[in-house]
Amino acid sequence: MLDTPEAVVEALRENNERPHGLQRTVTAEELAEAAEPFEEPDVLVTALLELMAAYEFTGEHRKSPVVFARLLKLWEDSPEAFSQWEAHQVFWRFKWVTTSLLQVPDVPLATVQGWIGRMSGFYEAAGHEVQPVAAMRYHLAAHTGTGADDAFDLWATRPRSELSDCEACETRYLAWHRVSAGDDAGALDSWRPVLEGAQACTEEPQMSQARALLPLLRTGRADEARSHHLTGYRRVRGNTGMLDEVGLHLEFCALSRNEGRGLEILAENRPLFGTTGAPLALLGFLTGVEVLLARIVGDGHGAAAVAGPPGRNWTAGELLAHVRGEAERLAAAFDGRNGTTAVGDRRRARLAQLPLCEEPLPLGLRSPVVRSEAPEPSPAAGAGAAVPEVPEDFAGLVREARRLGATGHPGAARLWTRVEDRLAAGEAPGDGLGPGELLSAELAEHRALVLSREDRGGRSVSELRQAAELFGRAGAPWRMLSARARALAWESVPDEDGEGAGSAEGAGPDGPGAFRAALDEVLHEAERLKEREPLTGGPAAGADDTTGGPGQERVLEYLTVLFSRAFAAYQEVTAAPEGAQAAAMERFEECVGALRSEAEGLGVPHQVANARQFAADLAFRRGDAAEAEEELRAALVDVESSGRPWRGSRPRVLLAQALLARSEPGEASELLHRAIGEAVRYDDTEFPLAPAYALLGHAATHLGDAAGAVRHLSEAAARFDRDGALAEAADIRLQLADVLARDGQQADAVAVLESVLAGGADGVLDERMLAQARLTLARGLRELGEHLAAAEEFLLLADAVAGWEEDGPILTMVAADAATALAEAERWEAAEAAYERAVEAHAQAPNPAAVTAMMGEFARLVMAGRGPGGLDAALGHLARADEVRTAVPEDAEDFAHWYVAGMIHYRRARVLAECERFAEALAEAEASVAAHEEGGENGEEPRAEAVRIAALIEGNGLGRYAQAVTRLTEAARRCRHAGLEEAARILGALRQDFLNREGS
Repeated sequence: MLDTPEAVVEALRENNERPHGLQRTVTAEELAEAAEPFEEPDVLVTALLELMAAYEFTGEHRKSPVVFARLLKLWEDSPEAFSQWEAHQVFWRFKWVTTSLLQVPDVPLATVQGWIGRMSGFYEAAGHEVQPVAAMRYHLAAHTGTGADDAFDLWATRPRSELSDCEACETRYLAWHRVSAGDDAGALDSWRPVLEGAQACTEEPQMSQARALLPLLRTGRADEARSHHLTGYRRVRGNTGMLDEVGLHLEFCALSRNEGRGLEILAENRPLFGTTGAPLALLGFLTGVEVLLARIVGDGHGAAAVAGPPGRNWTAGELLAHVRGEAERLAAAFDGRNGTTAVGDRRRARLAQLPLCEEPLPLGLRSPVVRSEAPEPSPAAGAGAAVPEVPEDFAGLVREARRLGATGHPGAARLWTRVEDRLAAGEAPGDGLGPGELLSAELAEHRALVLSREDRGGRSVSELRQAAELFGRAGAPWRMLSARARALAWESVPDEDGEGAGSAEGAGPDGPGAFRAALDEVLHEAERLKEREPLTGGPAAGADDTTGGPGQERVLEYLTVLFSRAFAAYQEVTAAPEGAQAAAMERFEECVGALRSEAEGLGVPHQVANARQFAADLAFRRGDAAEAEEELRAALVDVESSGRPWRGSRPRVLLAQALLARSEPGEASELLHRAIGEAVRYDDTEFPLAPAYALLGHAATHLGDAAGAVRHLSEAAARFDRDGALAEAADIRLQLADVLARDGQQADAVAVLESVLAGGADGVLDERMLAQARLTLARGLRELGEHLAAAEEFLLLADAVAGWEEDGPILTMVAADAATALAEAERWEAAEAAYERAVEAHAQAPNPAAVTAMMGEFARLVMAGRGPGGLDAALGHLARADEVRTAVPEDAEDFAHWYVAGMIHYRRARVLAECERFAEALAEAEASVAAHEEGGENGEEPRAEAVRIAALIEGNGLGRYAQAVTRLTEAARRCRHAGLEEAARILGALRQDFLNREGS
């Protein structure tokens, strides 16, 4: 019942502890109404201030000035009803009203100007400095676009006063003024205290983070932009008081080519379309939506389903039209009110922006890919002939594809796709390209390659068989044999059951033996063909020359037959059971040796390099890293001499893997950068970019380059997404989150983990990885102080691991963590239930370290919540912790008796000291010091903290400064000897403080 002032005040206190949102606002309205009838107005003053704050922080700017008008009337009639803090708030909230009036186009400009004048008179009458008034005049000028520079100078040159906006907010205004003037670098320099965390408030850094995103991108600071998007968006999502900021994050997604991420944000913030209390902020939100949707519709996805205002389904095109109409109406209303075009101009400037990234900026988040097909690379995109020019003439296109195919240039694949597309569109091949079967065979080869990338082994083999038949009919026997050999080699790749993808052609399903026999028969046919058509080539004849010719073709196709035998032998030896290893190894050495010797004799170094790579991989598998590295380095020398530099990317990646395993990340990083660069330069669509970026991320981690690791792991995850490898993408994101957390970027790590778990991770991660991800997320949320969210994750995890019979202690640990998080969130009833669940779990599956830590934390939190009234409960928790500890055998593994005993004594000392039972507290602190003493080197740091508490109790509590100084002197010396310089500094500072007090 709210029928007494005391009841309303208590309800106001409870409401003040709720997060800003609909529930808090509705309750504040009810409490203001309940306070109205009381004879004394002091409760009504408090209730109205609470209601105004609720409106301010949920974007209800239409209502806020009405509440303030009531407060001013009370101020004039009953100033004694205002406490000192409440009186200060009256002056402070004049600024809120000004910004609220600017938000509503129905309020005439003269009214806003008049209000600022009233604020100025109010301040001057009370003797307050008028810098805040100058700030309001600047906001008005910036909004209307009239006299903004002069108003800025009048505000920014005045000294701050006690009623000035907080430093973080003023920093935002200063920086945004520079952005508006086109000075991104200067703005970011101004923003540094906020973006680096030195200045903060209720609204910061999230408001500045949203505004700094595009300046960061425009100045090339993409890593920082990524981080501020990850951390800043978490703080504004779904917040009706942060409409502008959500719109800026949507705009960032569009201009960083992360349209899929933008659609996710749109779906998460669907209720924001219905907000009406802050029209100017709504215009900012709608403009951000429009920037995103214009990109999506412009890329040809106008029919895609998107999230719009609730009540109906929307396509991107429909929502774009709706949003555009609403935004134009609002912009026109503001410009009409202001008598300028400033608001509309700002909107049009945002809509005119082009993407700031050539490729999607990797964010590290799991998001759907919404993008048009990548454009064909321009010939100018690479150096020299790295990216082939695409002839317009059809015959020229085919000849260029053949030329590149003869050299093995990866750019041939794109040209063959173009050939196939043009034939499908009805274009006739024309004369001069040889038999029709030849072109059909070449296209079948191309389709086989595409299908092999998609892991469609059976279909790719069928295409190669068709190619072999067509080559035979076209009178190209060498190419026929090459295609047959490759079909057999691809078919030999074992499936999940260890069998080949199918039976060898004409040999029956007899496993490796059938493939061996069939490939040997192809080789025999090639040897017979050599007798009729002798091979020519070698270095002098240009076997690796790019001019083509029959001699080159025979050499290359013959070596392809040998390569296919070596490839099949490699598949056999890697899959052979233990009893068949010797025979398989003998076959492998024979086939690889034949490839290498023939390639050396014919002067084809890139095939020598292939033989070396087979040998290197097998050396890795048997643990001979030195031989593997030697072979790979030699293979790279062969590639350099081959005239086919695009063939160096794979051996470089393999060598980088070897170097990473040997803890040499520096050279590994250089190799990976070059491998990726050349794969992109030569348009090698077969190169595994995602795994290469993942390795590069690991190398950066080992080099201590956290920013580089984040960049490369984010790129790897995005590429795995595009390849449909969702499990690999999720695994990389878990690694990314770990890198971020270890680098102190906990909020970034949490954002990444949330994206992993939000999108159906149950079907992507196995239960162990899923549990680890949830545990890491819960701990990250706890570190960020988001205790309720952390508790929810811990509870979900507890339910997930409850059935792990062999890992019962994990459930005990998770239940204990959940209990502590709930207690931190002051959800005591749920916390106590989780506490008992942890105790029960411990009885079934002991985890004494987790349970005693929980009990110690409960003792701390009970005292924090209840003060001295919680003493008995706190001591009870510590007594239970002692019972758990003493029940653990002294020789138990993974349980440090000394540490837990020291923790319990330390916590009991602090609890007793808070209740001014100093003598008992000192005894407990000294017991903690003695317990940590038993830990040797590992106990030095917690021992130093126990000494600090003992000295504080002895000095501040018992007034024995000299004894405390002696204690601190010895402890600081001990810390310096142990290399604990920070601990020594803290103890030394306290010692000096006590010396000063003792001498005064």
